[in-house]
Amino acid sequence: MQALHHGSCLCGAIRYQLFNEPKALSHCHCTQCQKAHGAAFASYASVPRTALSIVSGLEALKGYQSSPGVTRQFCAHCGSSLFWHDTSGQFADWISLAVATLDTPWVPGKSRHVWLDSRLSWSDTAMVQLLEAISHEPQ
Repeated sequence: MQALHHGSCLCGAIRYQLFNEPKALSHCHCTQCQKAHGAAFASYASVPRTALSIVSGLEALKGYQSSPGVTRQFCAHCGSSLFWHDTSGQFADWISLAVATLDTPWVPGKSRHVWLDSRLSWSDTAMVQLLEAISHEPQ
């Protein structure tokens, strides 16, 4: 099977490929994503775990259990946040990837902003305020 997308960390030590199109693009404003990325929010999409292959750098891929059952994975060399997954529940067979680590073009379908109650005050923009007004996602 031919890979549809390729991605990597900042230093290039970890390289991965995807064999499915990513789904469910979310821009997460939760405090854990803010801390993990050093940014106002993190953008993730998901694929079945079987659709992700680490091509190189598996030894550099480190994990951190950020909450019960949730592991975030990052590069031990450059610190790039790459993946997170929940080890239980209905999405245990899926993994989410930081979409900014994709090296190949990807055009997502619709996206959503989540955990807007945790957004940082300095990141308020007219767009985020509009999204909050029309969002029906549970926090």
